[in-house]
Amino acid sequence: MRRLALSVLVLAAAGSLRAQDTVRVGITYQPGVRPGLIVLPAPGLDSVRAIIDRDLGFSDRFEVISLTQAPGGTPRGPAAINYPFYRNLGAALAVELVAGPGNQITVRLHDLAAERLREELAFTPDRSGAGDSRLSVHRMSDEIIRRATGQSGIAASRILFLNSDKRIWRVDSDGGNLVAVTPAGAEVMSPAWSPDGARFAYMQFSRDGARPIVVQALATGTRTVLPTTATTQNMTPAFSPDGKSLMFARLSDQGVALYGLNVQELCCVERLSGGRFAENFSPAYSPDGRRVVFVSTRAGGQQVYAMSSDGTDQELLVSFDFGATGNSNAPDWSPDGAAIAFHREVERSPQIFTFALAGRRLKAWTSSGRNEDPSWGPDGLHLVFVSNRTGRRQLFVLDTESGQTRQIMTPGSAKLPAWSRSLVRPQSQP
Repeated sequence: MRRLALSVLVLAAAGSLRAQDTVRVGITYQPGVRPGLIVLPAPGLDSVRAIIDRDLGFSDRFEVISLTQAPGGTPRGPAAINYPFYRNLGAALAVELVAGPGNQITVRLHDLAAERLREELAFTPDRSGAGDSRLSVHRMSDEIIRRATGQSGIAASRILFLNSDKRIWRVDSDGGNLVAVTPAGAEVMSPAWSPDGARFAYMQFSRDGARPIVVQALATGTRTVLPTTATTQNMTPAFSPDGKSLMFARLSDQGVALYGLNVQELCCVERLSGGRFAENFSPAYSPDGRRVVFVSTRAGGQQVYAMSSDGTDQELLVSFDFGATGNSNAPDWSPDGAAIAFHREVERSPQIFTFALAGRRLKAWTSSGRNEDPSWGPDGLHLVFVSNRTGRRQLFVLDTESGQTRQIMTPGSAKLPAWSRSLVRPQSQP
């Protein structure tokens, strides 16, 4: 975990402030405990407050303190905040929500040690906090995190996963707003987000034996079958970071090879990697789009390789460990480009690993049960993966700084999760 030391944050003007009018909180990260944070009672905003309180806790940047008693003594400060009372509860920062006209909500950040209002922000979310409108509240949470820490959050993001009903489902990062997004009766696999979160790709099983790659718009449900995939067997699609290209694996009597195409113009399919009788699949782009990690069996078992996005400069990335563990699978490149997450068999059970590119350091994060299919959150600190540790395959979120996990409940058995980037702006139309 990180210890956050709050430095001076200047209030640039009264009322709602634009981002360019403020001075962000300065942060020093040190190993240790997280600073205490409290979300104050918010009359008329109970739903919004509950979501923000949970989001800030799930960010793993703060120790969120539950308020179990009313403040005593004489309140002080511009918003009548009893700074000593909340400070004595162990909080360093207080978040105050104030309802305004229409849907406007003012967020005030209070430095409890300095007994000062440090920043004031204005938002116009949907106050119901229900369904898709929850995303506007999650964006508030991420902005609070950004202003308080200078870092990105995970609240305004979503996770796709394959459910046991063979449909792809979508869930908010906090486990709310769970909904099926692929048609009933269509058996699918391998969900993958587009960078803007407006579309996702997947493989669909067809009765004639084909496995086309389909790109579906979330807003409308419009589905597009990618060129050359309607009559062939394909799997594990992945969008490039700019959303212009899509890479996938194709099965044939020559093995399994990686192909790329221009997904904007729906053209220009090109073979990138593959050898006779070898299997190459599960590509994942680096954040700058220049490199790709993937799984290959060219040396025997499944191991993690890397190559340039045009198919050149191929290399074994994560070294074999000479029988100590088994196959590796499901690599995913972290948003900061610093690490690769994947699962590897340990005593015949998959476990979650990360591989730090600097120093080429390998780290195991799980050790019991079956844990597989990791996907990075948008902050580069959290991973979602599937585990059967509770008896049924469910989603779990891992904080890679503390090693702590939390469960996301799903209606059936889950697998193949894919975590979106931060949905910081309204989703674009397809």
